[in-house]
Amino acid sequence: MKVSIYRIFPGILFSFLIACIGIYLSKFIGSEILKLTKSPISPIMISVIIGLIIGNIFNIHIIFTEGIKFSLRFILRLGIICLGIRLGLLDILKVGIVGIPLIIACIVFSILLVNYFCKLLNVPSKIGSLIAVGTSICGASAIVATSPAINANEEEVTYAIANITIFGIIAMFVYPFLAHYLFNGDELSVGLFLGTSIHETAQVAGAGLIYSDQYSSPATMDIATVIKLVRNISMIIVIPLVSYLYLKKNLKEKNTKPSILSMFPIFIIGFIIMGLIRSIGDYGIQNSYEAFGIFSNDQWQLIIDYIKSLAEYSLAVAMAAVGISTNLVSLRNLGIRPFYVGLSAAVSVGFISYIGIIFLRYFI
Repeated sequence: MKVSIYRIFPGILFSFLIACIGIYLSKFIGSEILKLTKSPISPIMISVIIGLIIGNIFNIHIIFTEGIKFSLRFILRLGIICLGIRLGLLDILKVGIVGIPLIIACIVFSILLVNYFCKLLNVPSKIGSLIAVGTSICGASAIVATSPAINANEEEVTYAIANITIFGIIAMFVYPFLAHYLFNGDELSVGLFLGTSIHETAQVAGAGLIYSDQYSSPATMDIATVIKLVRNISMIIVIPLVSYLYLKKNLKEKNTKPSILSMFPIFIIGFIIMGLIRSIGDYGIQNSYEAFGIFSNDQWQLIIDYIKSLAEYSLAVAMAAVGISTNLVSLRNLGIRPFYVGLSAAVSVGFISYIGIIFLRYFI
């Protein structure tokens, strides 16, 4: 496809400006209002909200159309690829193998439970798939990564992100205190619970900070963050699998059997490669104090921070475009039932995490 920079630039710039506002507001809420070092309110969600407001109040000029479409397709994929830089595989060793069975159990049960609740409440399987990956892996990031693979529209993506964000924020404020009561202040158990039962990475970090400040336990935040990191890595397997299952179920009428390879989102390969680059660089720093034999630790961290920022801005731009393109009337037509699915899944995953940790404590 031949793309004219002159045709896409206005829409990209428009989406970028909204994204900048969303990122600024996210940081302002976190640092100035909630007094946290990392905002629990995702800039992705704020960008969607701003885009929704603008797109539904004003008539968007045709000059912005091509750039908005470009943001929805290509800038979205760029952001997902850059997300891979967060996944330093060596960090898994900080917690050890103890948390991995719990993470697998929570992911598997959350996907099965969402599918069950969707059938029970007659919720469309497409939005159910988005809620499933958002609940089981990493919230909004997983939703936007899955949406192209199952051809989800803007309304479905927006609804699923709102669903995950609401219950994740509630959990972020409630779970630190609940976990302290349930596990009698045991740092490992609390960290495992926060890392496996809260949706978004930012929300897990926020919950860890709340717990750390309230109970003077910085180790808990480290454990929760690494456990969440391991959940994020599962994106490599879970997103292609959920996409395959959804598409297979919806292609049965055509008697077509899709191969999992054909359903594998190509941009996930870029995501994996970026994660490997991070891991190899980290390994070099730990063993020779140079990443790839070139970059010092400070330089390597600066590169990582730049790529993280690129991911954040790219996804915020894409989600601003999603908001602009979403018709609130269509969003309302999706009904309240998907929110019941999200609530049921969030509570169930918290319960599964608790039971799993109680079981694991006999072997720790």
